[in-house]
Amino acid sequence: MRDKQFDGKTILLTGGTGSFGKKFTEIILKQTKIRKLIIYSRDEAKQFDMQKHFSQNFKNHDKVRYFIGDVRDKDRFKMALNDVDYIVHAAALKQVPAMEYNPTEAIKTNIIGAMNIVEAAIEKGIKKVIALSTDKACNPINLYGATKLCSDKLFVAGNSYSGTAKTRFSVVRYGNVVGSRGSVIPFFLKEKEKGIIPVTHPEMTRFWITLEQGVRFVMNSFEIMKGGEIFVPKIPSMNIMDLAKAIAPGCKTKIVGIRPGEKLHEVMISSDDARNTKELPNCYVIKPAFHWWDENNHNIGKPVKDNFVYSSNTNPRQLTINQLKGYLKDL
Repeated sequence: MRDKQFDGKTILLTGGTGSFGKKFTEIILKQTKIRKLIIYSRDEAKQFDMQKHFSQNFKNHDKVRYFIGDVRDKDRFKMALNDVDYIVHAAALKQVPAMEYNPTEAIKTNIIGAMNIVEAAIEKGIKKVIALSTDKACNPINLYGATKLCSDKLFVAGNSYSGTAKTRFSVVRYGNVVGSRGSVIPFFLKEKEKGIIPVTHPEMTRFWITLEQGVRFVMNSFEIMKGGEIFVPKIPSMNIMDLAKAIAPGCKTKIVGIRPGEKLHEVMISSDDARNTKELPNCYVIKPAFHWWDENNHNIGKPVKDNFVYSSNTNPRQLTINQLKGYLKDL
């Protein structure tokens, strides 16, 4: 089914050679009639591989352009924005232990990079910008989560900086992506060959979303965004021990302890966020607490209850081992 909202539009995707970027490109080429999709990233080898894949498998591959650059470099980023309508910001440094050890690098990419995108988008008159966030940005305890919380705040506040200009900014926040680069699934599959699966903590839970679900949620958010929202999808959770059993039912497990910067459970909406949160059929919308926000926006939703918390361990949608096996079949 074609998504007409992107007809004739040019989209720029930062971090476009990652797992999200590849799936986003695939769906955009299959289901829209965009004018152009610009892949903005800093790794020329990954761009070459991606260009080869799409040129061999998609007739309309000529709609995709590849632009080498870093979100840390505002001038270079501005050069890529000529005639761009929408930006999807997926670029980030996100490996938790690595960011604990290299905090300044996370700050340069995740915070200064976000600031560069906000300023450049306003200067170039971009219509809509959606930044990808993470459950780790809610009540963060690690450096990665703290930088993404700061990034979220920058994008929400970008609507104030934009003022009467046409540029609007929103954020999409979701949990672990099934099978993405850095996901626990490839790691478990590799360890399965050794006969022992290392598990951090038997009670650990995480939110769970597929790449395709993540991409479609971002695309749908473009259609309903007004500016300043943090969109949170309603998605299931899973227990790490159940995942280990689904991947390697015949293997033993070894408890190795929680890594630096990890939580036992993840939260996507805190009780403090709840006072500004509305519930829609398929998602929650965290509204900004600024006077410029139009209260009529998303009036179809209903306010969540006081002290509402959207946490992976209390989420009513918990995946069973058989359901997890169903997810694994699609990888």
